[in-house]
Amino acid sequence: MTTTPQMQSLIRQKLDAFEHLQAEFETCFRFVQDVHGQRRFSSFPIANTVHYLHARWVCECKDRLLSIYKNIERYEGCYCLELLQRWQEGDTASVAAFLERKMYTRSLADLTQQIHEARYQYKDEAMAKRLIHGRLVLLNREMNFLQALEAIFALSEEELLKEVRAACEEYGHLPDQTARQLEEMNAPIYSYTPHQKLAQCNMVVMNALGVNVTSDPADLPGNRSSRVLEPTVPPGPYAQHVIRGYQELTTPLHNNIKADRFVDPPEKDGPEKV
Repeated sequence: MTTTPQMQSLIRQKLDAFEHLQAEFETCFRFVQDVHGQRRFSSFPIANTVHYLHARWVCECKDRLLSIYKNIERYEGCYCLELLQRWQEGDTASVAAFLERKMYTRSLADLTQQIHEARYQYKDEAMAKRLIHGRLVLLNREMNFLQALEAIFALSEEELLKEVRAACEEYGHLPDQTARQLEEMNAPIYSYTPHQKLAQCNMVVMNALGVNVTSDPADLPGNRSSRVLEPTVPPGPYAQHVIRGYQELTTPLHNNIKADRFVDPPEKDGPEKV
């Protein structure tokens, strides 16, 4: 791929910006995963809700810096900034609605029915165990959601605004800061600019995070389903993709109905015929 000096400069800026953001992104990514059910919190104070909205914004910054196509809006980071701004003005309902939309997603009764069918109708015990694990994750997520609402609704409006503003100050989201952050999201550095170096950086970072997120025993091969069994050969790297030079995918004498000529020399299956 041919890149102009201007694009090379932009790619370098994106990589430098992500290098400064990487440690915080990894922390925020793990926190979002925990909130979504990988962990059940014993309590979920106001600061945690602010942290959750902040973390989703940081994750979107990473996606934009590394130009993740189609998923740039998956974290709704800019909307999370707007929520933090509006929450400090007294709009608690919008925050509660967002938490409900992101954390209260599926009927546990339907999932329980699927577990029963997997175990007794399809005789697939591995799938049943996997669904049971998924039900626990969803239950954790909903418990975290209820804990968050409990902390919000337990306070008077004055006490709530005081805690919200204190947490927003801690995470750098006071109203003037949030307005500046929203404006910065329109800068060229956050534009969608696909490039091999950005994709490689994303693969390396997410592969490392994937090892951490899937380290729970229930997520390891052999404990997931009949389609993800324990390997019978020595395992290689967690994720590896070797990028080689150009290779022909269609050889001259294979899958070549029209008998088109290629630069490659013809293949020989036996003695050459004259």
